Amino acid sequence: MSKDFVHLHNHSDYSLLDGAQKIKPMVQKAKALGMQSIALTDHGNLFGAMEFYSCCKKEGIKPIIGMEAYIIGRGNRLNKEKVSGIKNKVYHIVLLSKNIQGYKNLMKLSTLSYLEGFYYRPRMDKEILRKYSEGLIGLSACFGGEITNLHLQGMDDEAQKAAEEYVDIFGEKNFFFEIQRHGMEQDHAYEKNLILARKMNISYVATNDVHYTEKDHWEAHDILICLNGNKNRNDPNRMRYKPKEFYLRSPEEMRSLFKDLPEACDTTIKIADLCDLELIFDKYHLPAFTLPKNFPGKNPNKYLQKLCEKGIIKLYDKITSELQQRLDHELEIIEQMGFAGYFLITSDFVNYAKSQNIPVGPGRGSAAGSLVSYTLGITTIDPIKHNLLFERFLNPERITLPDIDIDFCIERRGEVINYIRKKYGEKSVTQIITFGKMKAKQVVRDVGRVMGYSFGEVDKIAKAIPDELNITLESALQKSPDLKKMADGIYNELMKFSLILEGLNRHASTHAAGVVITPGKLTNYSPLYKSSQGDVTSQYDMKGLEELGLLKMDFLGLRNLTVIDRTIKLIQEQGITIDIEDIQLDDPKVYKMFTKGLTVGIFQFESSGMREFLKKLKPTSIEDLIAMNALYRPGPMKNINEFISRKHGKKKTRYIHPYLKSILEETHGIIVYQEQVMEIANKIAGFSLAE
Repeated sequence: MSKDFVHLHNHSDYSLLDGAQKIKPMVQKAKALGMQSIALTDHGNLFGAMEFYSCCKKEGIKPIIGMEAYIIGRGNRLNKEKVSGIKNKVYHIVLLSKNIQGYKNLMKLSTLSYLEGFYYRPRMDKEILRKYSEGLIGLSACFGGEITNLHLQGMDDEAQKAAEEYVDIFGEKNFFFEIQRHGMEQDHAYEKNLILARKMNISYVATNDVHYTEKDHWEAHDILICLNGNKNRNDPNRMRYKPKEFYLRSPEEMRSLFKDLPEACDTTIKIADLCDLELIFDKYHLPAFTLPKNFPGKNPNKYLQKLCEKGIIKLYDKITSELQQRLDHELEIIEQMGFAGYFLITSDFVNYAKSQNIPVGPGRGSAAGSLVSYTLGITTIDPIKHNLLFERFLNPERITLPDIDIDFCIERRGEVINYIRKKYGEKSVTQIITFGKMKAKQVVRDVGRVMGYSFGEVDKIAKAIPDELNITLESALQKSPDLKKMADGIYNELMKFSLILEGLNRHASTHAAGVVITPGKLTNYSPLYKSSQGDVTSQYDMKGLEELGLLKMDFLGLRNLTVIDRTIKLIQEQGITIDIEDIQLDDPKVYKMFTKGLTVGIFQFESSGMREFLKKLKPTSIEDLIAMNALYRPGPMKNINEFISRKHGKKKTRYIHPYLKSILEETHGIIVYQEQVMEIANKIAGFSLAE
């Protein structure tokens, strides 16, 4: 008899406020237990599919991408009326993708459930399940499954009719009755599933409906369920799972639980063997940029070159050989990496925004190091003048899609997104999902509330956690004696549960800036999600979309651009015209304002800490401000006082090697910029800039 077992019904924290396990520990535990495969079946969504697939591949076990879908037993997904009785009742069904066709159909079904069927939850009906059933395996699910639920109500004839319908949809080789054993009174419904399966000669399979990884996490999961239902832990009428049952049991435990039905465990291996999904992550899927009809040939690299050569003439009085070599070098790398389309697409929407007088930022991040970006008008910062390196932005030895963040006026950002939608098609452009996490302070407040502690008590514990970005409870317990004392005392249980639940996904929302563009329909690459506010986004987050090789852009809405634009217009009303792209950067009156710390409302210079440092620095040039902006962040901050002392001659600047003077002179011998690190490695260690 086989000793193996595969868990085919599992919920991660992407089953929001229901699954109390992250994907990585779940997969690692499955591997540690000697399992060769595992499935992910979150409620109604595929949010975690990419993370799950990558994690399984990394751990060397087979991933089975699935979903526990919500299905209307009798009725239509388009009907949003509340109907009592069996009609329009929503049940569960577990769907597993056997292959790429099944995976694509799973994406379509999840998308339609949100976009067309959403009513309290994402619902599909049997019409679309039948239409997109190819490549899918169906399992009858838990007590919420249609067949099991009807058995639970004593409606055995209706249960058989439902089973016959599912067999007709999936085929008798692709539908399985689930049998679960949690020692509950209602378990008799699963025994009825078993009797019906044998009567219909359909296979049955053992599952455990896993909601948490470790057995002793059942109480933390119980807290999560209370949080989901907005209930107090002591509420006698709240939903409860049987304690210590819904965890990732070992193969031995599952075999022991089903020792009278070894074939139900064997079926898990047979199902896993039927599933063989291979996703391709080493290919980019960029939308095609339509070249002008009057441009000869269909070569995007030649068109990009033409635009850059036109742009460089406008920007520089004299095209030196060094300048031309830099442009040729960048274009060569862009062509070699196949990214001409990316630059043409970005240039197109940036220049559209400018043509519509929508304020656009000058460029941020490593994209400012590209001469191609500068000549196309994507950025307005001269990389030659500021000694910025292209290799920091695009590196032929590390092939990843470029990442250009573009700032737009916060009030008109939507116009640019609408332009993109119109140009590439509504079905090819959407915003990107993001997930709010249960971070240190949040999780303590959530758990404390569910456990019945007063607001004052919970607030006291949360405030004992240091105000550090992304601090964890583990780190906070080491840094805060007050928190440690409370955690070791009467709040020990609260802290224990908080540590287990910390970092879990709490809710889904729309990324503030991210937009994804696909060649053809989005649903060929990512399922779609619709929020309760009606916003449509991808179901995969930024990282998942990157892994799939899709084009994602950051369209950042920046209020400062709106303020600048309004200010210029108010000045114009007084008969004074200002070109914001051509303002003087050496006005002593401006630097006096910075020296006095009068910078409230100035992007990245308005915090109280920054204003205090500006008073000490007494900046006299734009380079001083650039350096202070780079230094004022965790890590480099410790060098700020040294930087100020050296600038004012209070401390001597020393270079440990003569080569460093030309690289670090402008920052008084302190390494401030990534470009400086790269130049040091280049000049002293002999690395190429790409290396």
